[in-house]
Amino acid sequence: MSDVKKVLIVGGGIGGLAAAIALQKKGIKAEIVELQKEWNVYGVGIILQSNALRAIDELGLTEEFLASGTTGSFLHIRDSQGNMIFEAPTPSSGKFNKTGGIPRRVLHQILYNAAIQLGTKIRMGTTVEVIKNIDNGVYVELTDGTSGTYDLLIGADGVKSKVRKLVFGDIEPVFVGQAVWRYSLNRPKEVENIIMFYGQKAKAGIIPMTKDSVYIFIVTAEPGNPRKPEDQLHILMREAFKEFGGLIAELSEQISDPKEVIYRPLETLLVENPWYRGRILLIGDSAHATVPHLAQGAAIAIEDGLVLGQLLQQDLPVEDILKKFMNRRFDRCKFVVENSNTLVKWELLQLEGKLPKGNEPNAIVAQSLMKMTEPI
Repeated sequence: MSDVKKVLIVGGGIGGLAAAIALQKKGIKAEIVELQKEWNVYGVGIILQSNALRAIDELGLTEEFLASGTTGSFLHIRDSQGNMIFEAPTPSSGKFNKTGGIPRRVLHQILYNAAIQLGTKIRMGTTVEVIKNIDNGVYVELTDGTSGTYDLLIGADGVKSKVRKLVFGDIEPVFVGQAVWRYSLNRPKEVENIIMFYGQKAKAGIIPMTKDSVYIFIVTAEPGNPRKPEDQLHILMREAFKEFGGLIAELSEQISDPKEVIYRPLETLLVENPWYRGRILLIGDSAHATVPHLAQGAAIAIEDGLVLGQLLQQDLPVEDILKKFMNRRFDRCKFVVENSNTLVKWELLQLEGKLPKGNEPNAIVAQSLMKMTEPI
């Protein structure tokens, strides 16, 4: 086993909590510092492809997920009026051949509970101020005035990562020209699987989260990344569905509370290999933030923690372990980021009527999701 016994994780989101669980299960003491004073989980729901469910299972949390979330076996592709174009079965990742959906807050709570039960110490309202590699460790000074040394520091503090800025310099996410709108509603009885709708100006979808709830979303082109008036978000989101008919149009008419609309400009980022300096490592969105077109952001963040936990069991120098980590993670995460970005470009070209013949967004989605079923 490596000499890593005590780890500081900066960031208490999905990636940070998953890493803490994976490490604690391997006998490595994990501590999390989280900038937010209280948990304020941003977002509505989350899609978990079959490889994400496989990762949840490796964390030992399948029972908890199934008690709160929902699963489906098919993806339905429809036109803007709800007419079926085709349906595709979920690619199989080992014993998992379903796609999951769950409220983001619920998934966060499941991960939080597991991390706490395993002995993870979490300090809220605190983050790093100073980070220094030292012999066989990392020295940190925190914003609460305390300091300490750790065998490894993990930056899991998201796309605006302070760890990344302190250690890697100015590497900023890039706005891709689109935004996504999400809104939670009661689940219609006829909705059993994820349904995607493709219009001329936007794509939309219905995502089951629990037996009683769904969220609807719409992805729109947003040239220049304009700011949206918060008190008008419900009106603007309803307007975005104007070209759609059928069930998705009926659901969009229920959008009534601007405070419940989650509007997010889409950004992307990929830190070049390697994601570590000394004993400081980036994971999740800190290293590879992706747009949601393949629904893989949470999956690859959880996978990061699982792989790191596995590798830290090896009796090797930390430098060698981190090199192995990069060998297993970089190409896989780069694949997700780049294919997701390709989908953005194709969708924007399609909007302008300039998409070259032979470029099929649905084909790249199917190929990508099949690729992600491979072992990590």
